[in-house]
Amino acid sequence: MSKQSPFRCARTKLKTLIASTSVGLMLTANAVALPTAEVNKTGLAVTDDTVTVGILHSLTGTMAISETGAQEAEKLAIKQINDMGGILGRKIEIIQEDGASDWPTFAEKSRKLLVKDKVAAVFGCWTSASRKAALPVFEKENGLLYYPTFYEGLEQSKNVIYTGQEATQQIIDGLNWVAKEKGAKTFYLIGSDYIWPRTSMKIARKHIENVLGGKVVGEQYKPLGDTQFGSVINKIRLKKPDVIYAAVVGGSNVAWFKQLKAAGITAKKQTLLTISVTEDEVLGIGGENLEGFYSIMKYFQSQDNPNNKAFVAAFKEMWGEDSVIGDVTQAAYLGPWLWKAAVERAGSFDIDKVVAVSEVGDIELTTAPEGYVKLHPNHHLWSVARVGKWNKDGQAEVVYESELIEPDPFPAGYQ
Repeated sequence: MSKQSPFRCARTKLKTLIASTSVGLMLTANAVALPTAEVNKTGLAVTDDTVTVGILHSLTGTMAISETGAQEAEKLAIKQINDMGGILGRKIEIIQEDGASDWPTFAEKSRKLLVKDKVAAVFGCWTSASRKAALPVFEKENGLLYYPTFYEGLEQSKNVIYTGQEATQQIIDGLNWVAKEKGAKTFYLIGSDYIWPRTSMKIARKHIENVLGGKVVGEQYKPLGDTQFGSVINKIRLKKPDVIYAAVVGGSNVAWFKQLKAAGITAKKQTLLTISVTEDEVLGIGGENLEGFYSIMKYFQSQDNPNNKAFVAAFKEMWGEDSVIGDVTQAAYLGPWLWKAAVERAGSFDIDKVVAVSEVGDIELTTAPEGYVKLHPNHHLWSVARVGKWNKDGQAEVVYESELIEPDPFPAGYQ
């Protein structure tokens, strides 16, 4: 994966840029109010005083366990932006829709937000299946989606800004880590049955076999929402892999990890690395059921920096002291701030103008909770990969941190 030396000192740069523990992200864009006729030439929901956006996540169904935090973070960012005066002198208003863990519903709600409500941007989707269902709508109607989830890559759309990690930043880096640190040679792949886990495991298998010289001893997929993992666990016992590599999502994770523990498969005997469990899922799973297992993400709530401490405090103040913050939740928080930066740089809410300035490659968030991030011309973020080891209290200890990784959504040899 490619890296550039100017970004290797990003964390040092970050320390020099932090002037306070402000929960707002540092932006240098011009926030001067301009006449509506100048900032809205395409009929979007923009008035002299307001601009309307959409939030589209699953509030019901099996994915609600994962997506609830994302919409909470987006609302927090929007509240903070409004408290600062809004965007181009306009307060942000929200229309929220429920994707209901159903991919056709995501497409239907996207069309409603773009065609009927004429929102200036949408913050939403979680699974790749929901994004793939909504993508043709955004491209046809020329809408703008800020998508927060780590995903398989192999995609780049004019109409999407990807604020989560793509495969080279998560899958490949995580496999390199576990092979080096654990001496892993054999892997059992398990995921939910839809596009993201299947494509991720295709990438993982190629890397395990062609780069690491390892062996995949088993690969299996379970229907989304399935709670019966007994047969998979029996196969894992038989194969005795060095690593269980997991991409089980949503509510299925609760059953998966509880059944592993009940079967005696714990971190004392087995290395497990997952690319799909964040603090949001752990809240439902229970820390005691995955203690000692690992996740690779770009963000963990336990990160010790002033930006993150302020963010966590603001999130808990808004959503309750018992709330937790996972990787996708934090990535969702970045969406409104990146949109604000681009709109104010463009001096317009018009989609083509916002996209054009986003593709220059110099929009950065210097006080993001995860640390320094920068928007690449390919619509993804430069970011750091981190491995977290889960504790019984549901928080993770970061045991590995990469250099800043350039996003490469179409890595050679993995397509």
